[in-house]
Amino acid sequence: MSQGQARRMGSLLPVALLELGVLLQLAGCSPPPDPVVCTHGTSNCTITNTYGFFLCPVANVTYPRTEKELVAAVAAVAAAKRKVKVATKHSHSIPKLACPGGHDGTIISTARLNRTVRVDAEKRLMTVESGMLLRDLIEAAAAEGLSLPHSPYWSGLTIGGLLATGAHGSSLWGKGGAVHEYVVGLRIVTPAPASQGFAVVRELGAHHPDLDAAKVSIGVLGVISQVTLALQPLFKRSVTFVKRDDSDFADRVAMWGRLHEFGDMIWLPQQGKVVYRQDDRVDVSTPGDGLNDMFLFRANPTRATIAARATEELLQENSTDTARCAAAQLQADTLERLAYGFTNDGASFTGYPVVGYQHRIQASGTCVDSPEDGLRSACGWDPRIPGSFNDNSGFSVALSKAPAFIADMQRLRDLNPAVFCAGVDPRIGVAFRYIKASSAYLGKAEDSIAIDIVYYRSHTDGMPRVHADVVDEIEQMALRKYDALPHWGKNRNIAFNGAISKYPKGHEFLMVKDRYDPDGLFSSEWSDQVLGINGSPNINKEHCAIEGLCVCSKDSHCAPEQGYFCRPGKVYAKARVCSFGKDY
Repeated sequence: MSQGQARRMGSLLPVALLELGVLLQLAGCSPPPDPVVCTHGTSNCTITNTYGFFLCPVANVTYPRTEKELVAAVAAVAAAKRKVKVATKHSHSIPKLACPGGHDGTIISTARLNRTVRVDAEKRLMTVESGMLLRDLIEAAAAEGLSLPHSPYWSGLTIGGLLATGAHGSSLWGKGGAVHEYVVGLRIVTPAPASQGFAVVRELGAHHPDLDAAKVSIGVLGVISQVTLALQPLFKRSVTFVKRDDSDFADRVAMWGRLHEFGDMIWLPQQGKVVYRQDDRVDVSTPGDGLNDMFLFRANPTRATIAARATEELLQENSTDTARCAAAQLQADTLERLAYGFTNDGASFTGYPVVGYQHRIQASGTCVDSPEDGLRSACGWDPRIPGSFNDNSGFSVALSKAPAFIADMQRLRDLNPAVFCAGVDPRIGVAFRYIKASSAYLGKAEDSIAIDIVYYRSHTDGMPRVHADVVDEIEQMALRKYDALPHWGKNRNIAFNGAISKYPKGHEFLMVKDRYDPDGLFSSEWSDQVLGINGSPNINKEHCAIEGLCVCSKDSHCAPEQGYFCRPGKVYAKARVCSFGKDY
């Protein structure tokens, strides 16, 4: 393939984005499928996540609609001593959080526990069921003149799911950007002895000593029934994106989050640029009805999604760094020109700043909103179509260590900037968000910067991706040299190895777990490995390092038959990564 052909092929991706922007007013959307599929009613089932990364067998699923039905569901599995896991409406976690293990486990879905229980506007408190989507929660709060101060950027998560994994937005101000910091009470159903009917509801108020264990729990304590959140009066935000040279990035990272309440950053390493999000509260009288409708979270026309993935595969498997960088530049430029999906009035972008109410700015996810349209359009990652298929490494580095970590990443970039065009998703770059220190046992012990890297994943197991050693070295550098903490809802196996030892109150969490679920019914082989109870999440076998199941220690862990060998990192020499022979 010639360079000209590669460039033309690469240009299909931004064209697809442009088509999407034109078609959105006409397109519906097929909502994501139920992650649980059964062959006989609610029996003989499987569970996956929204991306189709895994498929776990389960014996049956139950869909309680009330807390009473939820208690009965937990009591049934406790009486039978069956393994059980909780599934959310869309099952967004990348690790196997929802897999009970074996073939005879049970799934309790919170999809129908999705209502507002009560709102106390005077006290600014809102109680919701754990299966309520973030999108519905922030809309319901706004209708009462209230705002959830911070949230993740994707609105398709449930409140129970995002609490389980410690999901967050970006802020160092006040209590910070993690939703669990605004939890002032919850009700959780846990197993119990026969004398108590095999299940009990534990009510944890703001000052209950176990609340710090339950508000980030990776689902191993029981099933959260209801959550009470402390809200704030409805407010507005003003958003401006500013692109700058990255020469002072390491110096600016520690201060940007102090300057702007909702500030974040996107590093575009191949361009040598950083996109700074200048995002602050403004008076509610400030004109503007802006909307955040991120392109990546909109409904994509299915044909455009399939074409984009086909182009991505060709660029990965049969192209050059020059062509990949040309495509990456076009994609990044297109998103920048279209303000990443922000509009000033819900329809068009006329310039910065974009001013709007909190519930219209804080999160987006319109691809899950619309009625079924026969798969003519869908979320870009819908597993029913051959569309986007990516991995996501997410970890947090203490803010005090962030400048040195960024300097190390820049040193790696400076060796060959072009490898980042394939190594990371050019639409997203490397994303940085701020998280404040938390009292949650599985939260952050100190103010931190959270890093997200999205990158290509092959549908073929053991198939190397181009310049995979770049992300793998960054990941190992973060986790080993800078003691980074993995995001509980993202990442491949290697990120979780030894993670629990990095949490100062990890032992206290395990003590609460033993009290709430002494038989480990809500635990699995995976969660036991991650929590250091039994075994390791590492799996050593051929090609394991390609899949993120291990850190390579010999060539067979990579793909030597395809020219990929286990080699030291180029900046962090203690890393062991799979490098293409002629690139090393």
